[in-house]
Amino acid sequence: MLHFQHSSIINAPPEVVWKFHERSDILQLLTPPWQPVQVIRREGGLEAGAITEFRLFLGLLPLTWLARHTKHEKYHLFIDEQISGPFESWVHRHEFALENGKTRLTDAISFSMPGGEAVEFVSGWLVQTQLEAMFRYRHYVTKRECESR
Repeated sequence: MLHFQHSSIINAPPEVVWKFHERSDILQLLTPPWQPVQVIRREGGLEAGAITEFRLFLGLLPLTWLARHTKHEKYHLFIDEQISGPFESWVHRHEFALENGKTRLTDAISFSMPGGEAVEFVSGWLVQTQLEAMFRYRHYVTKRECESR
């Protein structure tokens, strides 16, 4: 199992950052331009039981991903888990913590890759690098949108 974490301070209260994440177009907003994604269906918002199905591309290869929200504490955290998709397992924890009148936004992901530890050893660094770039972009967009309100 591999782990990734990215954290930023957003100069806005947790309620503002949370409401930004409630937007129906949030996946499109937070997707970097170099990683196109198509939302196939979305049932619900951030609450437990909500489902999002989307397609992303690994080069020209389309990958379908189905995720379900499994935990929800309004203004504090939500967790989504991959039901089916490119990873053996994927659990993504989104935390919103009040810190000196601002929000510490933390994305923490635990995941395993098909093929087991040997594959993770060889290609885990590549996935980590891609996640770092993607979450730098996501947090940049979140700061821009939430701090301008």
